[in-house]
Amino acid sequence: MSEPSAALPVGDPVPSGGPVTSALDPGPQRGWHPVSPRLAWLELTRIAIDTALLVGACGVAWSFLGYRWLPVAAVALLVVNTFRTVVAVRAARSYGYAERERDLLVRHGRMVRHLSIVPYARMQFVDVTAGPLERMFGLATVQLHTAAAGSDATVPGLAPPEAIRLRDRLAALGENAGEGL
Repeated sequence: MSEPSAALPVGDPVPSGGPVTSALDPGPQRGWHPVSPRLAWLELTRIAIDTALLVGACGVAWSFLGYRWLPVAAVALLVVNTFRTVVAVRAARSYGYAERERDLLVRHGRMVRHLSIVPYARMQFVDVTAGPLERMFGLATVQLHTAAAGSDATVPGLAPPEAIRLRDRLAALGENAGEGL
């Protein structure tokens, strides 16, 4: 009986071109493309706006109604949204995508990791969106739609040139597959 080969522990990063050791690894010679670091700043801005509105509403209600629990609620909102900022930054940094010959892989999540695999042949259309805050940060979101809503994939936080490149590549690959787009 031969000795087992020394493999990387599950969860450790795999060197480029190394063996596949995790269900979340796209395979040899395939690297994950990260999203823009500005996505974290976008999420922080969204949380700051939410916090300002909610704490402001507590302050206005307290000044008119005088309930003693409203300042406590405002402090609780600050504590909860401070925790949200940590989670949001980590979540934004966890997004990535990998392009393969026949499908696109999209991953996200830190605590609960998600991996979506969307075959190019199953795509129906590709959306590129950019709301006011996304445009302010120079970002766009690419969303792939398939016949099964559960298999849709979203790649947020892309620079507009990268979003356009990915959109055009996905559209071309979908057409070449003969189905979908």
